Amino acid sequence: MGHIPRKRFGQNFLQDQGVIYDIVNCVDPRPGEPVVEIGPGLAALTEPLMTRAGHLHVVEIDRDIVSHLTQRFKPEQLTIHNVDALQFDFGALAREIAPGSRIRLVGNLPYNISTPLLFHLAEFGSSIADMHFMLQKEVVERIAAEPGTADYGRLSIMLQVRFATEYMLDVPPGAFYPPPKVDSAVIRMIPWPTPPWPVDDMPTLEKLVQTAFAARRKTLRNNLRGVVDDAQLIALGIDPAQRPEQITVEQFVRLANWLFAQRAQDEA
Repeated sequence: MGHIPRKRFGQNFLQDQGVIYDIVNCVDPRPGEPVVEIGPGLAALTEPLMTRAGHLHVVEIDRDIVSHLTQRFKPEQLTIHNVDALQFDFGALAREIAPGSRIRLVGNLPYNISTPLLFHLAEFGSSIADMHFMLQKEVVERIAAEPGTADYGRLSIMLQVRFATEYMLDVPPGAFYPPPKVDSAVIRMIPWPTPPWPVDDMPTLEKLVQTAFAARRKTLRNNLRGVVDDAQLIALGIDPAQRPEQITVEQFVRLANWLFAQRAQDEA
């Protein structure tokens, strides 16, 4: 197919057969499993995934690619959803194709929508078994980062409370056409069946983390002035003199739950 990659869709097509083999092995789809690929592009991953799973669902916004896929594959092989993944109801899809079960998601995600898409997918955690995504390497490093590292921040915390994350493999620019200007990596994300850090109110946690990381080089005491005092931080087992990147996910959740309880008490 002589498809010209579209910049507005962030299209970089995977073409390295060795990388394709490695990614499919990471996913390891089994016959009959409900596998959904986001952004199939020119079907580099689509065909080997389909071969293993037997049938594949794909979510693709580009009508030209949809036309190509329709001509190339039979309906019994491939079901195409010509929609914007950012607007798609993955929960409804799971109920339709995997009643009583969960769907598996795979994709070489466009870098320009990867973060909002991950947060959109987080809303359907109960419908998702696992996700294997290729993203900008820097984003994968931030998602999987541990406390005390330079990459640890808002993205790490807000996704780790929802998913178990695992950095799988690196993918060089030369594996794509056209080659992107950044390195890529593959991450595995599995929704927590039982969250290790249950969040009482997600908006409270989101606002807390945003405030805490407003100035990374400042201490928690300075960034959270007017939100919580030193005595209460210490009572919650948190050192006010630490910087935000030194605070664990569990500690942020503990503080957010306390703030939410305090607000509810004040409003009662």
